[in-house]
Amino acid sequence: MYHLDWIHSITAGIDHLICPEITQLQGVTITNAKGIYSSSLAEYVMAACSYFNKDIPRLVQNKKDKKWDRFTVGELKGKCLGIVGYGDIGSATARLANAYGMKVLALRKRPELSTDDHWVDRVYGIDGLSTIMAESDFLVVALALTKDTIHFIKDKHFKRYNFIDDNNNISLILIFSAKKGQVFINIARGAVVDEKALIKSLQNGELRGAALDVFTVEPLPQSSQLWELDNVLLSPHNADMTDGFRHRSVEFFTENVKRFVNGESLLCPVDISAGY
Repeated sequence: MYHLDWIHSITAGIDHLICPEITQLQGVTITNAKGIYSSSLAEYVMAACSYFNKDIPRLVQNKKDKKWDRFTVGELKGKCLGIVGYGDIGSATARLANAYGMKVLALRKRPELSTDDHWVDRVYGIDGLSTIMAESDFLVVALALTKDTIHFIKDKHFKRYNFIDDNNNISLILIFSAKKGQVFINIARGAVVDEKALIKSLQNGELRGAALDVFTVEPLPQSSQLWELDNVLLSPHNADMTDGFRHRSVEFFTENVKRFVNGESLLCPVDISAGY
């Protein structure tokens, strides 16, 4: 008879491990590869910000057309970056954004863990999502996928309605919840966002654009409207697939094997019930 003591995930996300057979295990340590992919994902975020801020599609098209078209470009310095899900990936992103001179807002389940974080200007709890979306020029989603974060960002977060009393005539006025011209960036999991609501917001101009590395269904079906939207940058869930990412993940696992054999505490333990 075998006795199971330890399960290790070579990825940072553990949503693929969430099943009754795993969650009901007693006395089993579960670890992940937190930190292995953070720098690459943070670089992807900054590349996505520049893609829209410098209007890279227009530059590429102008080159193709041999068109000398001088236009005003944006500057990341002074812009606001909101990070929804401020863990290791969020922190790595904040460090880069800070170097660019951006203002950084963060949302995490336990904001008290970031009270001394000098990379962030303000940290909010879960109820601060609407505030962050209203202030952010770029919104980055880096949440772990759990039962509590499925469709964490919904249609109501992209827009909201206000009741206006004009001489006792009540009117329902649509105003934007997401900041006008906001770029939405998802490096987490596709299911943390209501993808249909996201597409609708991209189509009707509530969002300026989106950079998406993850999707509700992967590979992204050819029938998806996301393929057809000019204001969307797509990547096939490869923002963290650097040349040596598997090698680094295995090296990390090897270090934990040494610790396991020596009876030492393992690096990056996760709470399977919390999902991260």
